[in-house]
Amino acid sequence: MTELKFDLIEASSVTEWHDTADVVVIGCGVAGACAAIEAGDLGADVVIIERASGGGGASATSAGIFYLGGGTPVQQAAGFEDSAENMYRFLMTSTLAPDPQIVKRFCDDSLAHFHWLEAQGVPFERSYYEDKTVIPPGNYCLCSTGNEHGWPYREVATPVPRGHKVAGGDLEAGSVAMKHLIERCEQLNVRTRFDHRVISLVKDSADNIVGVSAVSFGEQMYIRARGGVIISAGGFSFNPDMVANYAPQLPSSAVALGIPNNDGDAIGLGISAGAALSAMNGVIATASFYPPGKLIKGIVVNRSGRRFVNEDAYHGRTADFLMGQADASAFLILDAETFEYSENPELNNNLIDGWETIEDMEAALKLPAGSLVDTLNEYNRFASDGEDPLFHKNNKWVQPLDKPPYAAFDISYDKLSYMFLTLGGVKADCEAQVINQHGTPISGLYAAGACVPTVPQDGKGYASGLSLGPGSYYGRIAGRNAASAIQN
Repeated sequence: MTELKFDLIEASSVTEWHDTADVVVIGCGVAGACAAIEAGDLGADVVIIERASGGGGASATSAGIFYLGGGTPVQQAAGFEDSAENMYRFLMTSTLAPDPQIVKRFCDDSLAHFHWLEAQGVPFERSYYEDKTVIPPGNYCLCSTGNEHGWPYREVATPVPRGHKVAGGDLEAGSVAMKHLIERCEQLNVRTRFDHRVISLVKDSADNIVGVSAVSFGEQMYIRARGGVIISAGGFSFNPDMVANYAPQLPSSAVALGIPNNDGDAIGLGISAGAALSAMNGVIATASFYPPGKLIKGIVVNRSGRRFVNEDAYHGRTADFLMGQADASAFLILDAETFEYSENPELNNNLIDGWETIEDMEAALKLPAGSLVDTLNEYNRFASDGEDPLFHKNNKWVQPLDKPPYAAFDISYDKLSYMFLTLGGVKADCEAQVINQHGTPISGLYAAGACVPTVPQDGKGYASGLSLGPGSYYGRIAGRNAASAIQN
């Protein structure tokens, strides 16, 4: 599959508009649904155009974690104090987001956005899961989902958990969130056109985006937008040619997360209108060797027998660093006190073997002579004092690895089942307006969700919930502005 090419149609060439709405939304995932709700609440006539036969998108297949902070009721119930400023400091430092306004607006409104989501029917329990995990089990809500406790971020902002998992869906709680958001769309009489694929944007003589062209079962139609068009049709994880072109650092063994319709349509439509692109090489890959958290007390080494990351990092950060190692390979090294089997057997986290001495393990793993011995000796020397001056692993997870027998898990990309999402896409500002290559907004065109790199730019700065959180919030901004444009 190649990068998708889309034509930009002149409105003067359209002989018949088959439908007209105040706001046209492309895609019915979390960003599109929230955009439709916000516009509908303002009295706008909204139509959602969705390629699939029903709503939900990739959001419905997710774990349903929203990254939210600023002192939500869930944070308060668990005894955590947070503020918009504290959240902003962390996100700006960890994600390397290029637009401070985008991050600040999201943080400033995060508490209000939590209340808005609950008002739409999205359920969150007042509960906290304390152990290190990827997805909290059952209906547990609050959990640490990023690098808040990692160095140097814990010195920049007070570490506070901000992952809020939707109740009622366990590992696929995203479907619960989407069920309630789609029901809210129906209550607001948002119209939906399923099994429709947008193939072109339409512009007028003043270069305003005024509609779309879509096809359904071979029939082409034109739909006019009085206020604006919102692109929210996902990223390009399922377009292997685009992934190879923009993110060549991603090992070919990694498997795309999401749905097949995440093939770059949204980005191609934006390009046709002159949109600038941003963070196109950004990917978040994941295959966590924890839980249990006990495994974090081990060390991760590459094929040179050297550490390259603090083991308590968010699993996406570890995976991003691992991409840069020789053959994208690494081993998790444990001793008798830290050994335990992974709780994620579906990731194929295979135990290689056990050995009585470090020298035997080093030889069996075919590491350079003396490399692992030196690495462990240095680590243990500092760990005996509860310190890790080389990579600054949190002291909670630091202890000497000096109790034989020793064991190693192969956590390489070609061994574990690494899955990934793309993070790049069309550039948009804090008003969710798509920006052209000259840095100015494209009139009538908005974007939100996985086709826009709002906060995280790569896997090193990602945290679970930074797709649904900013995606839903900036979907609302897009819907609000597109609806308001009708009066303007």
